[in-house]
Amino acid sequence: MLNQTLKDRLISRVLPNVQTPAQYLGGELNMVRKDHRQMRGTLCLAFPDAYTIGMSHHGLQVLYSLMNARDDWACERAFTPWPDMEQQLRGQGLPLFSLETFTPLSDFDVVGFSLQYEVCSPNILTMLDLGGIPLHATERTLHDPLVIAGGPCAQNPETMAPFIDLFVTGDGEPSLPVICDLWRDLKEAALSTGPASRGAAGRQQREELLLEMARRLPFAYVPRFYEPEYRDGRFVALNRTHPDVPETIEPSVITDLEGIPLPTAPIVPYVECVHDRIAIEIMRGCPWQCRFCQSTVIKRPLRVRSVETIV
Repeated sequence: MLNQTLKDRLISRVLPNVQTPAQYLGGELNMVRKDHRQMRGTLCLAFPDAYTIGMSHHGLQVLYSLMNARDDWACERAFTPWPDMEQQLRGQGLPLFSLETFTPLSDFDVVGFSLQYEVCSPNILTMLDLGGIPLHATERTLHDPLVIAGGPCAQNPETMAPFIDLFVTGDGEPSLPVICDLWRDLKEAALSTGPASRGAAGRQQREELLLEMARRLPFAYVPRFYEPEYRDGRFVALNRTHPDVPETIEPSVITDLEGIPLPTAPIVPYVECVHDRIAIEIMRGCPWQCRFCQSTVIKRPLRVRSVETIV
C-alpha cells in the first residue's frame, strides 16, 4: 500500500531542495514492500540517526529480515532526516515517513527505536514530532502507535523514560515478535467493545493495555509503572508503583545463536554508507569479560556460531 500522494509531493516539492535525496526515496535492492491492508500489523524500525549510519547497522537488517519473513506483519524503516530535510518537511507540512510505503510514523501499529548511543536521544524526539506522534508517553491513546526502544542504551533508560512506552532488554530476535503480537492482541480485544477513545478516557484505555504487557513480558520495562530512586544523585533502586508488574526486569536471551538465521538478502543502499560493507555476526558477547566494558555485561553469555553456519 504505497502512499503515492505523499511520494509525489516529496519528489516534486521537497527532494529537489535537499542534499543526497536518494536517502529518502527507498526502493533499494532487497527492500520489502507489503500491502498493509493484507497485514495483521505494521512495524516501523526507526533508527535515530542519518540513513548512512542506520543502514550500516547490522541489527537493523536482522530485525527487518526477521519480521518481514512473516506473512502477517509488514516491517519498514525510517531514519532521522538531515536538517535541510527536516526544514522542508516542516515547511511543507509533511510528516516523517517510512521508506517502503511512505507511510507516516503515526499510522503504524508499533514504532521501534534502536538506542545505540546517548547523543542520538534528541533525534528520537525529532522523529516522534515529525511523525505526528505525541512526545510524552502519557499523552498517547490507542490512536497512536506503541513506541518501544531497545539496544545498548536501553540498559540506562531513565533519560528517555518520559517518551517511550516500553523498553526492551536483551536480545531483540525473541522479544520483538512477541511484543508486536501481544500489542495487536490486546488492541484488537479493546477495540472489539467499541472505538478507541480520545482524551483522558483514551489515555486510560492505553494504560490498561500497557499494564497487561508489563505483567506478561518479563523482559519489558514499562516506565510508567516504576519509580527510580536516587540517593545523593546516584541511582540506587527501581521501585514498582503497581503490584502486578515484576520487581526485576529479566533480559531476553538467545541461548542458541545457531537457531537465529542470518539475513541472506540484506538491503543494498543506493548511497554510500559509513560502513560500506557486508556484516556477518560470528558471535554475540565477548570471551574476555572486561569489567569496565558495557558490551561484555549486557551481552552475556558468550555465544559463538559454527564455521559451517557462517560460511
